[in-house]
Amino acid sequence: MLPDQKTVNLRTVAERVGLAPCSVSAVLNNSPASQAIPQATKDRVFRAASELNYRPNLWARSLRTKRTRMVAVITSDFGRGAVARVIAGVQSRLHRKGYLLVLGTVDSAEPIHTCAQFQQRGIEGIVAIDVSVPQQLDLPAAHVDLGYLNSVEPLTDDMQAWLSELGASAAETIIRQIEKETASRRIKVEPKLPSAYFGIVQAALGTDVDARESA
Repeated sequence: MLPDQKTVNLRTVAERVGLAPCSVSAVLNNSPASQAIPQATKDRVFRAASELNYRPNLWARSLRTKRTRMVAVITSDFGRGAVARVIAGVQSRLHRKGYLLVLGTVDSAEPIHTCAQFQQRGIEGIVAIDVSVPQQLDLPAAHVDLGYLNSVEPLTDDMQAWLSELGASAAETIIRQIEKETASRRIKVEPKLPSAYFGIVQAALGTDVDARESA
């Protein structure tokens, strides 16, 4: 029988896998110390945490680490299909790396107020889709410009997959900045358009699109 959920803590998981609590914590939090732990051991830790239904106390963790592990996605319109696919990619990568996604609708002309509120609430980074992040905010940021895709509906399966990959790339950019793996504090993420894109856009808009714009 599994222990009662209320009694399952980090030490419970550590005892199940025969490791020190600090090692289990490093694995579950994907901290730099976990890089020295074999993948097979990490898999055992994650499996034990799942079997025991371990749920970390996020508030206690935040107080201890002084981190929230929250990343925001901001845009002026969440109803667009292309935006939704990018967010799906962002969410998938953040979840895998132990981060929480927060969404915020902003006025594309004045995003300063929403961004400032995020900073006050401990948001660690921002992925901005078709809006600008105010330079005065000292937050890691990645900008995704969807360009002509805003006018293309419905999206093909290839485009949906590509947009999800774009979102994952933007999330990875933010995570690397947060974890100080890169020297740059502000990186613009631009989509590399699939080959089928130009024909679809030309048909939808009735204009010629120069492929060099995607270079």
